[in-house]
Amino acid sequence: MYQIDLSGKHALVSGVANKRSLAWAIAQELAAAGAQIHLSYAGERIKGNVEKLAAEIPGTEMYECDVTRDESLETCFQQVKEKTERLDFFVHSIAFAQKEDLEGKFFDTSRDGFHLALDVSAYSLLAMTRHIVPMMPEGGSIVSMSYIAAQRAVPAYNVMGTAKAGLEQMTRQLAWELGPEGIRVNCISAGPVNTLSARGISGFTSILKHYEERAPLRRNVTQKEVGTSGLFLLTDLSGGVTGQTLYVDAGYSVVL
Repeated sequence: MYQIDLSGKHALVSGVANKRSLAWAIAQELAAAGAQIHLSYAGERIKGNVEKLAAEIPGTEMYECDVTRDESLETCFQQVKEKTERLDFFVHSIAFAQKEDLEGKFFDTSRDGFHLALDVSAYSLLAMTRHIVPMMPEGGSIVSMSYIAAQRAVPAYNVMGTAKAGLEQMTRQLAWELGPEGIRVNCISAGPVNTLSARGISGFTSILKHYEERAPLRRNVTQKEVGTSGLFLLTDLSGGVTGQTLYVDAGYSVVL
């Protein structure tokens, strides 16, 4: 049996907002395997939630990071470097769009709303990776979170689908660029899970029901299943895998 021992390894997990966050599910699996966890969070509004979660994993470090501001990114990673000289794993689970841009017609998306969604949900992967790479001198692994709307038209997902499509292309491009440095870059396209961000999608309850009816497994995926898939992609269990989008969706993506 393959034993996963991540003792002495360091993981930076971004995008944890509460206990339902998929990023938190991955962080829990990494911690259970022995990794030191570092969490970045968006701002004061969710700091209390993240502190409560961090307390569940002794030794977890926390850093505020507003990915829309370069100075916040600089400060965040300066603080990370004060705690560890290297990172082995990085989880990017950051996404945001204005409520009005996730409702109504996609072609009514405002210019500012489009810029904001792409900045937070996609460009942030590049902005953070720029800081991550120097901290992975012996290689490492990066995983981000996508959704099937990157490849298909999904009602009400609107500009977020555009952002996720960008994220998946970035995954492939970064995998090509960083492969020679021993850094793998992959993406998880998870089925719908009742997270804070998912509840911002109009008709989300109907989406859950639709997946249950159409997915080959006739159910939705669990938070833990996404967490263990993240563990797989981050560790040597997937040592030969890079530039890929792994669908963790009870098989929904194979159905016409």
